[in-house]
Amino acid sequence: MATAFLKNYKQSPRKVRLVADTVRGKKIKDAQVVLDFMPKRAALPIKKLLDSAIANAKANGESLETLVVKEISVQKGIVAHRWMPKWRGMAHAIKKRSSHVKIVLGEGKPSKKEAKKAAKEAPKSTKKVTKKITKKSE
Repeated sequence: MATAFLKNYKQSPRKVRLVADTVRGKKIKDAQVVLDFMPKRAALPIKKLLDSAIANAKANGESLETLVVKEISVQKGIVAHRWMPKWRGMAHAIKKRSSHVKIVLGEGKPSKKEAKKAAKEAPKSTKKVTKKITKKSE
């Protein structure tokens, strides 16, 4: 399992979760392609974070072909409070939100196509196992 963290990313968690939800459960190659063509601002930092997690997996000696995005979570980071002057001497609060993103890569189960392909390539045994059922006479 390879992990990577992105802390205090200056965008609200609600917006970052839209991007994170599209990548969750995908193979790493598919996730990279999706993030390349996604028209959201959070796509580039999440792609960099995914690349970092892939580099961590490579350093740990894991096989990259079977890795999937097991978990990607977006949590609330620090909130900076700013003030906007309004009418009659008042001021309204503006909350500048940030996000913490955590990504976990892990071994995924192969898709149905890959399982069929592996079954075809696997050597077949020549012996057939037969099972005889005997009935008990009463």
